[in-house]
Amino acid sequence: MGGSNYDDDWVLPSADITLVLVGKLGYGKSATGNSILGREAFVSEYSHASVTNTCQMGSTMLTDGRTINVIDTPGLFDMTVTPEDAGKEIVKCMNMAKDGIHAVLMVFSATSRFSREDSSTIETIKVFFGEKIVDHLVLVFTYGDLVGENLLKNMLSNAPEYLQKVVQLCKNRVVLFDNKTKDPRIRTKQLETLLDVVDSVSANNGGNPFTDQMLTRLKEVHDREKEVHDALGYSEDQISELKKEIHRTRDEQLANITAMVEEKLNITVEKLQVQLMEEQNARLEAERVAAEARLKSDEEICKLKERLEKAQEENEEFRRLAATNKCAIL
Repeated sequence: MGGSNYDDDWVLPSADITLVLVGKLGYGKSATGNSILGREAFVSEYSHASVTNTCQMGSTMLTDGRTINVIDTPGLFDMTVTPEDAGKEIVKCMNMAKDGIHAVLMVFSATSRFSREDSSTIETIKVFFGEKIVDHLVLVFTYGDLVGENLLKNMLSNAPEYLQKVVQLCKNRVVLFDNKTKDPRIRTKQLETLLDVVDSVSANNGGNPFTDQMLTRLKEVHDREKEVHDALGYSEDQISELKKEIHRTRDEQLANITAMVEEKLNITVEKLQVQLMEEQNARLEAERVAAEARLKSDEEICKLKERLEKAQEENEEFRRLAATNKCAIL
């Protein structure tokens, strides 16, 4: 775990780091974000309802002088979240990550069964962000207080095929997190392990964070705002007009991006519904075949019983006749 494909002489990136936490409700996204930041930046508690209702970002300074930004998201890929709400939150997340995303941390619970729905979450991310996002994915398994490194390795090696494919897709970038420990050594070690994996991701991508057309558009808006903020030699009226133009541009861009997000998510939801329907139909067909096989087997058993009973009757009749003939001879 924590594996990566890079040479031993790679250099630590000097740029700041932006991480995005995604995962289903109850898997410990917020707790993982707090462990990374070393403080209670996000509300985290055991609940049947999502604690994080909207994207939030926390930052802290690392010992090497870099700033790490952690964006915690609501359950974007839970089935209960509408495409419209998910679209708005993804746009907000990307707005926070205007300089790019260095790694997307897919958070799973090491104590919960990894389902096909979990594996489809990654497919959803790929549909939305594009195939290249895979190069920035890291799997983080929580509840390290209950599942140790060795047990997790055994679980992954004996996992269903679809989980093993996910691990292979992420090139074995797997990290185990204990979010309940108070031991500073454990907290430091797991953070170092995660940062090593994130830095290797950055190195493998030439030091470039993930970005796409939408992130580029958002960055353009931010750059225009910065130009206005730093504007020199402009009159107040000119600055006011520039601000209005930027606000109009930003609103238009966000509206276009939100529409694009919703469209992609709607397409993804439709694909997942078709996939689930196909799997359900396949399961029903398998159950039908199995039922027919059981029925056929029951019928064959009944026939065998009938043949056995008939054979026993014939055997008894033969013995009776043999005994009668013996008495007649005597």
